[in-house]
Formats: sequence, C-alpha cells, structure tokens
Amino acid sequence: MEALDPLLHQPLRTQLAAFLAGAGEASFSELKRSLEVSDGNLESHLKKLIAADYVSLQRSEGPGRAQTRYSMTPTGLAALQRYIQALQKLLPIGADGLATPPGRLAGNTGT
Repeated sequence: MEALDPLLHQPLRTQLAAFLAGAGEASFSELKRSLEVSDGNLESHLKKLIAADYVSLQRSEGPGRAQTRYSMTPTGLAALQRYIQALQKLLPIGADGLATPPGRLAGNTGT
C-alpha cells in the first residue's frame, strides 16, 4: 500500500494545498481569511510547504505595500495528486459515488 505523504497528511496543509491548487495563487490574507487560521499557524505551515518545494512565493513590489502571493509548484501539485490517489485507494468509491463497504465489490449487491 502506498504511504500517505506525511507533509500533506496534516489537515491544515492539506487544505492549503487544495485551496492553492484550485485558486492558482493567493495572498497571505486571502489564505488566512479562507482557511480561518491565525497568522502564526498559517505562517508555520506555509514555511514547511515552501521548504519542501510544494509551494512557491512571489513578492511584488510597487506603490504602497509589497504583496506576497503563494502558489503550488509542479512538485507540490504532483505530491497532492499522489496524496489524493493514495486516499482513493484507501476509500474505494463505487459508481454511485458512495463508499464501497470493505470486502464488497462496487456493483455487487450481495444477493
């Protein structure tokens, strides 16, 4: 059985990766607001994802305050895809979209 990525298996990091994968990019304040987390908590988890090359940051300079945008890297997107596939193997989903009970094949009614 394929092991789950321990970096992505932490719930907030899973949410961060999923949010960024869907959004394309987001600012710190957008992430904080959307995920409803504290500055310190968000910063700590972002640092771990950045150190693993799962997330990149881009600082934009201009008039007013500098803005930092975060996005998934190709490495991070591939890791998220592998993580989702590993979860799907643990929880087989039948054609009806419902989890198939253990020991039962999708479509088998047991009769």
